Amino acid sequence: MEIIKLRDEYIKLGQALKAAGLVESGVDAKFAIQDGLVKLNGVVEMQRGKKLYDGDIIEFEGQKIRIEK
Repeated sequence: MEIIKLRDEYIKLGQALKAAGLVESGVDAKFAIQDGLVKLNGVVEMQRGKKLYDGDIIEFEGQKIRIEK
């Protein structure tokens, strides 16, 4: 499981996908999220701007990313 360290209080879902290298651009993140391919804490998340906090887990294409402070 990959870990993304928070620099601020939160990171947005689209930014986290880019930071983890799972998508190449914000546009790719937007389409992956709109297509229902991204899960946040086990539930499909449709909001690209969803704020992620310490302890959240993203799942995309069989990979998991944990958000940590």
